[in-house]
Amino acid sequence: MKAIRVFRTGGPEVLELVDIPVPQPKPAEALVKISFAGVNSIDAQFRDGRLRTALPFIPGHEGAGIVTALGPQARVVKVGDRVAWSGTLGSYAEYLAVPEEHLVPVPSSMSDEQSAAAMVHGLTAHYLVNDAHRLKPGEIALVHAAAGGVGLLLVQMARSMGARVIGTASSDEKADLAREAGADEVIVFTKKDFEPEVKRLTGGKGVDVVYDGVGKDTFEKNLNVMRLRG
Repeated sequence: MKAIRVFRTGGPEVLELVDIPVPQPKPAEALVKISFAGVNSIDAQFRDGRLRTALPFIPGHEGAGIVTALGPQARVVKVGDRVAWSGTLGSYAEYLAVPEEHLVPVPSSMSDEQSAAAMVHGLTAHYLVNDAHRLKPGEIALVHAAAGGVGLLLVQMARSMGARVIGTASSDEKADLAREAGADEVIVFTKKDFEPEVKRLTGGKGVDVVYDGVGKDTFEKNLNVMRLRG
């Protein structure tokens, strides 16, 4: 099979196209013919050595495809199933043996392309609105980077749960994307300071929750725009 392999860490030039044998699934694994592989920042971090794994390796932490073979102890999926996964390294290839516990079925309403792109970002967004803070109808959520990979999904999930969403974005174009995803208001933070804007939009009450992948640069202001016990 064809695969992208990394023999030494570095820039994109270390990605090499190689021919290697198709892997054989272990007892509780399924062999998947990969239709699409997701591309994420973590792939670049493994490639350039910021994150470590044994060399050589095949990048890619998420993907989607069709089950073509099963290990002898695999019981959950069957040959021919459409599946997606995250958390198993090696999706920059034509085939990958994936532990059954990492596989999820792909619904008929979603394409393999959509599924491969939604796993890492989608699971992150789902965790944030259901576990980190269970959003309730009528609550107000501030979503930073609302036009990013996680942000766009956060906006849609939050709106589907009945929350009001205030997003931030770095440009008018990205603000439009966030609005199309369902954000009620979007602040272009390169033009306006989000802290007074959020206070204005909430009548001084603040938001119930802040979803922020930035961290240090926005931390203090996030606390200032959050309601008591938010």
